[in-house]
Amino acid sequence: MNQDTKLTYKDAGVDTKEGEKAVELMKPHVKKTWNKNVLADLGSFGGLFKLDIDGMEEPVLVSGTDGVGTKLKIAFMTDKHDTIGIDCVAMCVNDILCQGAKPLFFLDYIATGRLKAEKVAEIVKGIADGCVMAKSALIGGETAEMPDFYSDGEYDIAGFAVGVVDKSKIITGEKIKEGDKIIGLMSSGLHSNGYSLARKVFFDKLGLGIDDYIEEFQMTVGEMLLKPTKIYADACEAVLAKHNINGIVHITGGGYFENVPRVLPDGLCAKFSDVSGLVMPYFRYIQKHGNIDEVEMYKTFNMGIGMMLFVDAKDEDAVRKTLREAGQPNNPIGEVVKGNGVVLDWL
Repeated sequence: MNQDTKLTYKDAGVDTKEGEKAVELMKPHVKKTWNKNVLADLGSFGGLFKLDIDGMEEPVLVSGTDGVGTKLKIAFMTDKHDTIGIDCVAMCVNDILCQGAKPLFFLDYIATGRLKAEKVAEIVKGIADGCVMAKSALIGGETAEMPDFYSDGEYDIAGFAVGVVDKSKIITGEKIKEGDKIIGLMSSGLHSNGYSLARKVFFDKLGLGIDDYIEEFQMTVGEMLLKPTKIYADACEAVLAKHNINGIVHITGGGYFENVPRVLPDGLCAKFSDVSGLVMPYFRYIQKHGNIDEVEMYKTFNMGIGMMLFVDAKDEDAVRKTLREAGQPNNPIGEVVKGNGVVLDWL
């Protein structure tokens, strides 16, 4: 290139016009998440949200941030990008629900090698759909075009959720006690964890392609692996309005063995009864063809249980009824006993 040639940002791989187009395409998706508390329009430097804390004595903000890990590779392989945003919202919102928080608003970050307005709009559509499910307003975000950092066609997404809870109603797990019952809220599939192991089984060990059809599941590999993460906002809202909940656990990376101990007081153990009948066939397929140990499965995947509630034994039936009325399938899966950590009672 001649030294006198005038360079532009576009010559360096960043197309600001495409970014402007992306903003226009995502606007209708974003605005469907807004409520009366959203004060700023798209394009502001910061998102403004008016706090509605009527009835709260000591409101406490609860925040969480996360991404979706290597599940993104499935989106790349299928070239389907309109649901991966649901996963991003779910991973953040489900975490703050564990403290008893009511979701308020959400922000996203999308980084890509080469910005394509239509693809970004698809991603944001998924994020907006997730925010609607979570009753959370999407009030801001950032789209970064980084041509020397990400390969063409690849991107990463992350989210940030904020909720509110009255200080006296914060759920920490400190009230969990011996004899408490554990209720499992059913998952929608793999959610957004364990994908490195799942891809190893499907693509390396079995040699399957993303579009290969699995008769057992009546769907392709890609369809199975791209099923969006369940968002438990409606279920938690219904339960917390009627019942005292001693602990809530979101089963994400680390499965039962890393997540459950985070809420257990010292000297207490979560003993899970035989829940093999609740395990989705997806997980057994992975286990069988990957020759994976049972404990390793429960250390890696949700195994069909995306969230757990710890409740007083006397409240178990009533809580389960409320969950069913909220449309959330659930099952009794164990109890709290003396000890430490997690026990799979059938092993």
